This record gives sequence, C-alpha cells and structure tokens, in this order.
Amino acid sequence: MSSIIEQLASQQVWEEFLAYRLKKGRFNWRGFDEADLFVEKEEYLPAARKIIGGGQFAPPQKKLINKMGSDKKRVVYSYGSEEMSLLKALSFLLYRYDDSFASNCYAFRRGVRASDAVLKVRKLVAGRRLWAYKTDIHDYFNSIPIPLLLPKLKSLLSDDPALYEFFERMLSDDRAEFGGQIIHERHGVMAGLPTAPFLADVYLSDVDHYFENKGVIYARYSDDIIIFAEDEQTLQEHKRTLLRFLAEASLEVNPSKERTFTPDEPFEFLGFSCHGDEIDVGPSSIEKMKGKIRRKTRALLRWKKRKGIPHEKAMERMITYFNRKFYDTDPEAEGRTLTWARWYFPVITTADGLRVIDHYLQQCIRTLKTGRHNSATARIPYETLKNLGYRSLVHEYYTFKNDRQ
Repeated sequence: MSSIIEQLASQQVWEEFLAYRLKKGRFNWRGFDEADLFVEKEEYLPAARKIIGGGQFAPPQKKLINKMGSDKKRVVYSYGSEEMSLLKALSFLLYRYDDSFASNCYAFRRGVRASDAVLKVRKLVAGRRLWAYKTDIHDYFNSIPIPLLLPKLKSLLSDDPALYEFFERMLSDDRAEFGGQIIHERHGVMAGLPTAPFLADVYLSDVDHYFENKGVIYARYSDDIIIFAEDEQTLQEHKRTLLRFLAEASLEVNPSKERTFTPDEPFEFLGFSCHGDEIDVGPSSIEKMKGKIRRKTRALLRWKKRKGIPHEKAMERMITYFNRKFYDTDPEAEGRTLTWARWYFPVITTADGLRVIDHYLQQCIRTLKTGRHNSATARIPYETLKNLGYRSLVHEYYTFKNDRQ
C-alpha cells in the first residue's frame, strides 16, 4: 500500500475527495467550481511534491478570532491556500485509521456526527437512574504536548513511515507568523488546521479505550467528555481516573465547565440538555446565545446613533445577522457552516429552548426601534418583524420536523 503522502499527488484521489465533499454539502457551487479548477489544473502538485520529497511548509499564520457567544478570543492557525487544501485532502485520506479509535470517541469519525454522541448516550442511560460528570479540556488542540503525542502517532502510523515523518516535521516546527513577526512557541496540533481533530483523537485514544474496555458509559467529542455511573461513589472514582489520565497528558480542564449531575436532573452534553426521552437546547447554550444577541444589539444601537441610521435598517441588519447564524442564509458562504439549525434541529425533541431565544431576540430587535427595553417594545407587532425578514426558530424547527416526516 502506497503512503498517504504519495497519494496526495494523484488526481484520482483529489477527484474522489471533491466528490465526497460535494456529497456532504461542503461546497456552494462557486466554491466547487474553484476547487474543481484547482484539481483540473493540478495546482496541488507543487505542495504535494514538496512534502513527498521531505520538505515542510512555511510557518503557519497565528490568528486571534472571536469565540462564539463570548468576548473571549481563541487562537487558530492556517497555512497558505494550497497547503490548507492539501491538509484537507490528507484528512480525507486519514479515515483509513478510523477503526483504530474507540466507539465512544465521536469526533472526526467518518459517518459519525456530534448528534450521534448525544443520541447514543441518551439510549444507553434511558430508564436508568445514573449520576453523570461532564468536563471540558482547556484549549485542547493547542495545548497537546508534541513530545507526548509523537510516540502515540508513530505507533498508529507504523504502516506509513512517510506519513509519520511528515507529521513529525510539521508538529515539531515551533515557528509561527504573528503580527508580521516569526515567533517561536508551543502550539500543539494547531486548532484551525484540518488535521488537528485527527491528531487530537490520537492523543486521547488510550483514555477512550480504557473506559470502553471497562464497560463504562463514557463519551468524548473532541474536548468535551461525559461519564456515567450507578452511584456517586463510583462516579467519583471514574472522575479521579479521568483527571489522572488528563494530568499525565499535561492537559487541564476548565473548572467553570465541570459539572456533576444527579439522577434527578437533566444532564448537559455538547450544548444539549437531556432528561428521560426529552432533548432540548442546553441552558448554557441559551445563555451564550442571549449574550451574543445582547452584544449585537448594543453594537447596532451605537451604530444607529453614530451614523443616524433609520431604525428599520438597524432592525433589518440584526435580523439578517441572526438568520445567517441560525440558518446559513448567506449565498456567498463557503459550504455548510455549523448553524443552530444544523446542530440542534435534527436532535432536539422540544422547542422550549428555541422559544426562549425567539422571545429574547424579538425583544432586542424591537429595542433597536425604541432604544430601550420597556412596554413600548411590546407594541411593535410581530408582523413588522416578519416583513423585515425575521424567521422564528420555533416555526423553522417544526417546518424541519414536518419535512423530515
């Protein structure tokens, strides 16, 4: 079997890769035409031949971007367009190793979605009174220690030395371009790179397999982990084991995101709240979205005042912005972005959480006309919002459900 690295110079492989991405809805037509021309002209060959010959990429660019739902920034990395295309194709080929991961690992698995983790966990705990512990790894991708990752990666890729050597060169290079300067830093597997999810799965594969072999109800989606047990004492034992594994891996959890759930309360995982047969949008996700709506409202009020913008235009701007966040209505968007509709609609069984967001967003849109939250906002009819393009999450959810049926 040829090395995956060598396959990156094959036009047939690139055509299969494009067909796969098109089938999965990862392209709009303009994006697909550009990618198809990229393959037809074999523009991938210079970068492919470079790494086949043992070369390495120029330092990646380090960027700070807004973290969804908060004022915090997160660090992501990227290479040039040709190198990023090459890494996307490489990630497509890395599914060769999919069977090496435990069944309780749900990130970066072909044919496996985040919703599968929620639905599988709910099925496993149905009808049982279980305790649960949920945690989140702080800055997971960027904090993975490369010296600890490489032996695990070498073992997994023992059938493809050339592929391992490529990863070793890329991950061991501590350079990055930031603010027009070359800096040296520890940057883990570099969030933002197409190969980062695969490498992150490799790093915690031992943990996943441990709990799978013990028969523990456990699920991990990237940096989000949840464990269940029959009683609080057993759960605490599982928690200590997990935290020991993470400490030995030089990873830190986010204390603010740790949570223990009793058998009588809903558990939260991946932004969902589950209780019995009911799945809803989780309270933390609702609060994050309300925070985003609140900040956008303040920004548009300042813009409206500074520029003398008519309130209808500010309201329409707000509606357009959240239609894109919820439903991906931007015709220029590259592929299928991760919207609320795509994340929540296929999984939730109730619209209660969506109703909370609808009500809060409508209030804030009306505030753009009145300038404040008061009784005057209630006198602005819903029909006015609809005429400006407003789409109710609850209505869209039930439309989605009816279409599926």
